[in-house]
Amino acid sequence: MTLTAAEIEIIALSLKVAVTAVAFSLPLGVGAAWLLARRRFPGRALLSGLIHLPLVLPPVVTGYVLLALFGRNGPVGAWLEPLGVVFAFDWTGAALAAGVMGFPLMVRSVHLAFDMADPGLERAAATLGASPLVRFLTITLPLALPGVIAGAVLAFAKALGEFGATITFVSSIPGETRTLPLAIYGLTQVPGGEAAALRLVLISTAVSISALVASEVLARRASARRGRP
Repeated sequence: MTLTAAEIEIIALSLKVAVTAVAFSLPLGVGAAWLLARRRFPGRALLSGLIHLPLVLPPVVTGYVLLALFGRNGPVGAWLEPLGVVFAFDWTGAALAAGVMGFPLMVRSVHLAFDMADPGLERAAATLGASPLVRFLTITLPLALPGVIAGAVLAFAKALGEFGATITFVSSIPGETRTLPLAIYGLTQVPGGEAAALRLVLISTAVSISALVASEVLARRASARRGRP
């Protein structure tokens, strides 16, 4: 199975988009999950609903909302463009769309991990004078690490497979926004594109499986460090 230069470019762009999406959304996801798991405040249910909204909205709707907000004429996009930050019809927009679509999956996984972490250990550390930040970094986060890893991998896999929001927000521009799912869809629409589409499908499947295996290995190592089997 020989890949062409264009196919290698598509794969590289897809990995770039997925890694960027996870890298920027992971700190926000951990923070949001901790807030939902450890704090009770007015509007908590509303915040949870907004975070998980991309799971139930059609992806095209999410893409349209992103375009309306972050397009060159949108309220956010028009403010960012003079600063040199452009999302619409750019690979950064593909990363933004992928990050938004994978964010709820990440938050759900990390939220469950925080729920399972024993808050008694945090209270014990507090009685010994540990600050909230120290308690979070040395107790809560290590206990939730397998869930954080799982959430990151789920978001990465979602980013690799994201289609609807991406094509609505940034279109399918060769070398700029044409990720694996967009390229596969395009190849299935042209005569003779089946072989190239199959190659990209196999590559996409292999990358996703590798990510899941790596996640399982990392989660097991994290659990072993906590003394769990």
